[in-house]
Amino acid sequence: MEPRHFLDIKDLDSATLRQILDVARGIKRMQKGRRFPLHPRQPLAGRQVGLMFSRPSTRTRISFEVGVRQLGGDAVVLSSQDMQLGRGESIADTARVLSRFVDAIMLRTGNTNALHELARWSTVPVINGLTPNSHPAQIMADIMTYEEHRGPIRGRTFAWAGDGNNVLVSLIEGAVRFGFNLHAATPPDMKPPQEVLDWARNEGGTVEWTADPREAARGADCIVTDTWVSMSDSPTEAASRIARLEAYQVNAALMALAAPDALFMHCLPAHIGEEVTDEVFEGRQSIVFDEAENRLHAQKGILAWALGGAHWTAWGKE
Repeated sequence: MEPRHFLDIKDLDSATLRQILDVARGIKRMQKGRRFPLHPRQPLAGRQVGLMFSRPSTRTRISFEVGVRQLGGDAVVLSSQDMQLGRGESIADTARVLSRFVDAIMLRTGNTNALHELARWSTVPVINGLTPNSHPAQIMADIMTYEEHRGPIRGRTFAWAGDGNNVLVSLIEGAVRFGFNLHAATPPDMKPPQEVLDWARNEGGTVEWTADPREAARGADCIVTDTWVSMSDSPTEAASRIARLEAYQVNAALMALAAPDALFMHCLPAHIGEEVTDEVFEGRQSIVFDEAENRLHAQKGILAWALGGAHWTAWGKE
């Protein structure tokens, strides 16, 4: 069988993505309240998952490592400095070697091509933990979190305020596959890639772009943002980006334009006073820490799909 790679939300159909979240919810329910929440059947017992990082991580590393272990498996954490990959070994050779040592590979990388090259040569599932182009595991957790608070996401309206980054790309793909509306507000020179917007339109999604964050926020059921400055930005680049994005800050005035029961989401880490004010981040509409927790649970659903074979949906049942 071909390995089940989880590279981008758009690669999977709506039914499969929904099943992944259903399994994730089932696993979360069966483990809730346990002091050491191991899956009762430990379906990953004897399985090894390699976690590869070429850039720093808090939530991705800890949630995947803990998630693998709660499912009964073992996680091997690798950085580029730990591997010959950092000394010039090819991605193709790395993939073929790791495929003989581990049962799946999660990669968080600053090079999107590296993810696709790894998947091309790997004979075990490859999971996207983040690339500059997308962050699908985050959006799966976001959808799971919204539905825990407000019920089915289909037909709801999300607003994005910020730049057209990797999180927004995956949010667009999620909007199409899960059937919710998305109003994305970014500066004109920071729009999400046109091919992503074109794909959403061709797939029948309701995804709209505007330069006005107030227009995007009006009547929305949830407002989402992300940090404006990436790890690779120089101090000069960071200052320029902050200045250009000031009008896109999520503050009380912007939240007031949304629906009365609108929620606020942020994938973290947050820079209070830049993309979001303290009043919103710590306010009653914020669900950012439920969102962070669900990285753990949504990723268990992804692992179940990638590693569970024909009976993977049983992982979410006692």
